[in-house]
Amino acid sequence: MRKRAAVLCGAAVVLAGSFTAVPAEASAPRKAPALDWKSCGTTNYPTLQCASLKVPLDHRNPHGRQITLALSRVPHTAKKYQGPLLVNPGGPGGSGLNLAGFVAKSLPEKVAAQYDVIGFDPRGVGKSTPALDCKPGHFDPVRPDSVPSTPAIERANLLRVKSFAKACRDKHRDLLPYINTVSAVRDMDAIRKAVGAKQINYFGYSYGTYLGAVYAKLYPERVRRLVLDSIVDPTGVWYEDNLGQDYAFNDRHRAFMAWVAKHDATYKLGTDPAKIEKKWYAMRADLAKKPAGGKVGAAELEDTFLPGGYYNGYWPFLADAFAAYVGDKNTDPLVEAYDNFAAIDAAGDNGYSVYAAVQCRDADWPRSWWQWRQDNWAVHEKAPFMTWNNAWYNAPCAFWPTETLEPVNVANRKLPPVLLFQATEDAATPYQGGVTMHRLLKGSSLVVEDGGQNHGISLSGNSCLDEHLATYLTDGTVPRGGGAVDAVCEALPDPEPLTAASSSRGATLHGLLGFRG
Repeated sequence: MRKRAAVLCGAAVVLAGSFTAVPAEASAPRKAPALDWKSCGTTNYPTLQCASLKVPLDHRNPHGRQITLALSRVPHTAKKYQGPLLVNPGGPGGSGLNLAGFVAKSLPEKVAAQYDVIGFDPRGVGKSTPALDCKPGHFDPVRPDSVPSTPAIERANLLRVKSFAKACRDKHRDLLPYINTVSAVRDMDAIRKAVGAKQINYFGYSYGTYLGAVYAKLYPERVRRLVLDSIVDPTGVWYEDNLGQDYAFNDRHRAFMAWVAKHDATYKLGTDPAKIEKKWYAMRADLAKKPAGGKVGAAELEDTFLPGGYYNGYWPFLADAFAAYVGDKNTDPLVEAYDNFAAIDAAGDNGYSVYAAVQCRDADWPRSWWQWRQDNWAVHEKAPFMTWNNAWYNAPCAFWPTETLEPVNVANRKLPPVLLFQATEDAATPYQGGVTMHRLLKGSSLVVEDGGQNHGISLSGNSCLDEHLATYLTDGTVPRGGGAVDAVCEALPDPEPLTAASSSRGATLHGLLGFRG
């Protein structure tokens, strides 16, 4: 968010009270006959194991219809065992199977060795069954322009979102009432039971921070350690949170313009960020009339540049594509960028279906399209980059076929020390979300990346943040600064042109987290 941390905090720390480093039940892992772990290692994560777990579709009816969760783990190897560490990449709709391997590999070896790092595909996602896929090809290009500048464009977009909501109803009406955050939390507790643990450790990014906070609210006595990174504002679930994103993404897009201006020697788009921004919108207007490669129209262009708001390591590739188009009308790099960053495959169709199902079920949304139109045009006037694209992404919720639940009030005074990470310039989960969660979770500790521009910041290359994480997972220690912020880490420097960001740890993490989450 635009607001920045103003105070550098001292180095005072506290220990996790009576929560010892090795709980009694963690001295040796319990037998878990419900899970049959088998090797499913990959080149990147050779020690990964996989299993499946049956859980009730409706946890209020435990003997009713069962569904299956796909699980992964990297087992502990140290004599000192600190229990299961469940990890979640966000979304909702993100697969967590490979995230377990990434977290275990990215933590210091002596820390990871003390945990069973467990990933899971939440209900409806990926290899969990049944998996949702409401309308394959919903994002196939070329879509109508996202900005409804004419009644015809607005009608075309409304037809798309209504047809998606109807397809979900027709295809998954039996599942939709049970695809929501609270049901996923009940599943997490079923995982806890299946691995024989009295408590879990949890590490979640993005939407995963809300998932973790809700678990902590429902089961505070079962939380041992809790790490939340890039924090959803739990008081804005979900309509207000999405409107808040629009301003923050517009800020990030303008920061990208300023970065391009700084590197005029490479991109030759000028040194005035405002004039470069006008060139970007001129490119958008051209593509609305003639899509690049027959598939990158105005909406797809927004999709392509959206990832730059999540992770500035993508800026060099996006700038190359931008400069090639403006400089000599070469569309090939732009099409390549779309294919790499924005094109939706079957996994993306599944992820979006779960995203919509969870968000539309979790909380109330305006059912009057007039309200959506009024709110989004007002935001668009100040933040035109992504407002209407984001609106249409969430608009199925205006027509969703299930009743809505009440958001969970995650305020909590019953937890051990909790570790929170937040970047000041995060677009997907703006800074205020971290501040709000810090206030609601009594005894939590907020570590801020001052000037940090990315979403998902720990285990992404910032050693200061990672030291706080490693210390907490080692012995439960969190920093205490005595103010609104407990510790501040300096942001990583901006990328340089032509940096091979795709091979960095940050790029690997952001590939696992995905976008929109």
